[in-house]
Amino acid sequence: MDAQSRVPAPVNEPVLGYAPGSPERATLQRELDRIGSECIDLPSTIGGRKVMGDGREASVVQPHAHAKVLGRMKLVSADQAQSAVDAAMAAAPMWRDLAFEDRASILLKAADLLAGPWRATLNAATMLGQSKTAPQAEIDSACELIDFWRINVHFAQQLSPSSRRSTPAACGTGRTTARWRASSTPSRRSTSRRSAATSPTAPALMGNTVVWKPARTQQLAAHYTMAILEAAGLPPGVINLVTSDGATLSNAVLSSPDFAGLHFTGSTSVFHSMWETVGKNIGTYRTYPRLVGETGGKDFVVAHPSADPDVLRTALIRGAFEFQGQKCSAASRAYIPASLWKRMGQQLCDEANSLTQGDVTDWGNFMGAVIDAGAFADHKAAIDRAHATPGIEVVAGGTYDDSEGYFVRPTILKVDDPTDDCLRVEYFGPILSVHVYEDADYDAMLTQMESFAPYALTGSIIAQDRVAIAHAMHVLRFAAGNFYINDKPTGAVVGQQPFGGGRASGTNDKAGAAQNLMRWTSVRSIKETFVPPTDYRYPSMG
Repeated sequence: MDAQSRVPAPVNEPVLGYAPGSPERATLQRELDRIGSECIDLPSTIGGRKVMGDGREASVVQPHAHAKVLGRMKLVSADQAQSAVDAAMAAAPMWRDLAFEDRASILLKAADLLAGPWRATLNAATMLGQSKTAPQAEIDSACELIDFWRINVHFAQQLSPSSRRSTPAACGTGRTTARWRASSTPSRRSTSRRSAATSPTAPALMGNTVVWKPARTQQLAAHYTMAILEAAGLPPGVINLVTSDGATLSNAVLSSPDFAGLHFTGSTSVFHSMWETVGKNIGTYRTYPRLVGETGGKDFVVAHPSADPDVLRTALIRGAFEFQGQKCSAASRAYIPASLWKRMGQQLCDEANSLTQGDVTDWGNFMGAVIDAGAFADHKAAIDRAHATPGIEVVAGGTYDDSEGYFVRPTILKVDDPTDDCLRVEYFGPILSVHVYEDADYDAMLTQMESFAPYALTGSIIAQDRVAIAHAMHVLRFAAGNFYINDKPTGAVVGQQPFGGGRASGTNDKAGAAQNLMRWTSVRSIKETFVPPTDYRYPSMG
């Protein structure tokens, strides 16, 4: 009898502190110096080959110092995009027939490589390419990805339907077995919102081959992530990293009869467009594709009059302004009672104005720059609108400067009208809109804000009154897929708080949970009858 392997019980990767004089800080500094001094080619990886695109050139720059180019790439042509689909299909029979233990071993080895010799490299690439500070890079690019790889293997093994049961039936006895099959070739896209390598590797773990399109601004970290997976033994063609614009790759992937799934992180509008394309092509596919999306958010913090002002202030500063508010879970709107605003409003604004911002290689900075010129323009427009709109007071920040980097100061808007657009529209940047309500209007405020924004990703309640907490949890149960009590609405830990939301925020398939992995499988039930009947007649027939 074959032995059944068991993966180690996963634990969350410890977060390193990078204190002055620590060995991890010295190692990271060396990688920052090395990567910051280079300008490397960023090719596609198609069928295991490194391929420079045939299309226009694009650059990855340091957002906080946009004259410094980290890498150059060329976008792939339509033929090259099609070759990525072909490579995934060619690798599919080998990969889906490989034992689960072998696929799992690759991710477990990749996790150990990232936890060890590759940690500083990926963190440095993330810091420089996406303007994340060291703590944010450590949490988001190292620890979260390590956790995803290890915990997904753990969940996948738990899902393995190895049990067999005898089944009495009218036609005799036998056995029933369930087996997972790969769902074929998902396509994956990513932006700077979350760790980009989590989603292509989840379908791959379950036996699928993948075409992976990271965002251009994330391409440097994706380049090193691919190197880690290859060092861990990932076979050619299983994950094909493509430097492409959206339309070129979509045309190749979404028109393929073998397209079977999409694991998407990005804007709501783009996800809508892709879903529409899939709907138009539905008659051409061999199977109904699985569409998984994590899209936008207009995440909230609701403060009850019983809230601790220090807890609230800290939740708002960290929740709204870490990584420049460029988290899909970032606090973007807050509802604060008038009595509490009088006690802590000015201190909140003073603290926001005091936040240090600049080059992320300066260890003293709390914030870096927003991701690119397009994001900067959007935030500038939002701030300019706020300055010009009666009933909106810019009480902190409200300035910007893109002369050297795409810097937007942490901005707090005090908004009189709870139906103003700045409490509904996702800015995906360091802009927090605050509506101050009368204490007696708490229930009316909850009812109004619950469905005002179209999203339902994250939210939190800050309160000491337990009845108020329970009431808010009930009223807001459809308003946030991840809900926090007395904390900021960011920082879901893999394996502890599976992440995702509904409404315009996505399909709520919960990255970091077994249910996400199930989306990338197709279940086959097998029945074997040991003593089959030899007469069609039933006893009731006499």
